[in-house]
Amino acid sequence: MAPRQASFPNLRVITSSPQSGKVPREPLADESRIIETNIPARLDDLRWSPFHTRVVLALGITWVLDGLEVTLAGALSGALKQSPSLHFSNLDIGLANSAYLAGAVLGALGFGWLTDRIGRRKLFFITLALYLSATAATALSWNVATYALFRFLTGAGIGGEYTAINSTIQELVPARYRGWTDLMINGSFWLGAALGAVGAIVLLDPEVAGPDVGWRLAYGIGACLGLVVLVMRMWIPESPRWLMIHGRPEQAHRIVTEIERDVTGHDREARARELPTMRLRMRDHTPLREVAHTLFSVYRQRSLVGLTLMIAQAFFYNAIFFTFALVLTDFYGIKSDHVGWYILPFAAGNVLGPLLLGRLFDTLGRRTMITFTYSASGVLLAITGYLFSIGALSAETQTAAWMVIFFFASPAASAAYLTVSENFPLEVRALAIALFYAIGTGIGGVAGPALFGVLLDSGARSAVFAGYLFGAALMGVAALVAWRYAVAAERKSLEQVARPLAAME
Repeated sequence: MAPRQASFPNLRVITSSPQSGKVPREPLADESRIIETNIPARLDDLRWSPFHTRVVLALGITWVLDGLEVTLAGALSGALKQSPSLHFSNLDIGLANSAYLAGAVLGALGFGWLTDRIGRRKLFFITLALYLSATAATALSWNVATYALFRFLTGAGIGGEYTAINSTIQELVPARYRGWTDLMINGSFWLGAALGAVGAIVLLDPEVAGPDVGWRLAYGIGACLGLVVLVMRMWIPESPRWLMIHGRPEQAHRIVTEIERDVTGHDREARARELPTMRLRMRDHTPLREVAHTLFSVYRQRSLVGLTLMIAQAFFYNAIFFTFALVLTDFYGIKSDHVGWYILPFAAGNVLGPLLLGRLFDTLGRRTMITFTYSASGVLLAITGYLFSIGALSAETQTAAWMVIFFFASPAASAAYLTVSENFPLEVRALAIALFYAIGTGIGGVAGPALFGVLLDSGARSAVFAGYLFGAALMGVAALVAWRYAVAAERKSLEQVARPLAAME
């Protein structure tokens, strides 16, 4: 093999004849090119900087949008039931919420495949544009069918966002900050929840808009916020890690050099020469059969962990939070336009959990903290469910109990996304996130709201308690699986945690 001169001192592009890989797959267009690069080491060697803060703000806003949408779905449920033009039942609301989650499932799968194939950055804008248009259209719904359709499309946009955004954040943030950063970003879901709660409080006030106009205006909040995000994302580059494998190493090195100048104020070529390199065989895509082999054969134990964590947290969260307002209105007699006041302390617990416990995922480690947060959430929900079933709680003490439960459940749920986004090779990362999110949400999330809608319609506290016990049991099972099989990925580069499929010995 003869090295070919490159325009970057720390990049070597080598031409060779194609070699067969360990996994049978289709021939790829760029397999005759091999690069030797230190891009991963250079990205992990950087300190935290305003660049990383911009990445977190522009991309992490996805969770704020999802929190806003989910909160509005819960906080506005009473108004939808009272709306003169809609007259939704509890079952209608449960089905519409399930439609949102079903859209998120299908959106994650479709856009996840595209994210790994055509790049992270293009999907930023496609998924955000879908979200913007769909959430604005939701405000114009005229019956159950149109409301469910627009919620489905909104969910598709958010599901696609999860795959593109999780991949990019993981690939741009230095390894020593990755765990805490990921948990904090996922925890920002609850900033959106607080925004949705305040919006519901104001817009559902009869003196401001009333139940039939207020809920329509509330959905405009997400559209306005999304427009701001669209502008912010103009300054976020494509993932250099994705570019270096997909046949564009010169562009990848150019972006990394610009990031280093942004972070340090000067070129770091001398420092870069001291960092370890790796050899990669470039490719233009990864065939689906190789993806399946990687996830379910090479990394099947990690897949078991990711799938279990995602299913448990999806049922736990969606079943409880989508019916939060219905419990308050049906069992505690809280007026629908006052529900937002109860969501605010609930959201505070969810934000404080990742904020105060997040660092421990990078110090005590993933395995210890995932096991602790999942088990604590399950035990506390079982206790609270029993107190609810015997009528020992008021609306205020019920909310306080939920606040404590989700102080632990919030970092637990975020850890599920962290696990599936860092435990698999770069070439299949977005699709892995999409697949486990889709399966977890499909099993735990779509079924949860519909099931609890039926349990609430029964009017029996014991029936709701049974649903809570089931959610608690799922969290307990997930805790046991994590303790036995979770990977110690803390403070390690992504390439150490999961070697790229394109890597050469």
